[in-house]
Amino acid sequence: MRFNPYSPWVRKLKLIASQFIIPFCIFQGIRTVFFPTVLDVLLLIIFISIAICLYLEII
Repeated sequence: MRFNPYSPWVRKLKLIASQFIIPFCIFQGIRTVFFPTVLDVLLLIIFISIAICLYLEII
């Protein structure tokens, strides 16, 4: 039996986040290209870092 430190709701939240983070990154990237504000750039950096962390299973 494999040990899993995450509770079921955390695993479900992680699966949901991994499905939605790529469309959010694409939308935010397009928005940043057309309306480049500091908030948009920071939000894009946060979304990309979350996507990388989910892909590499750091989170």
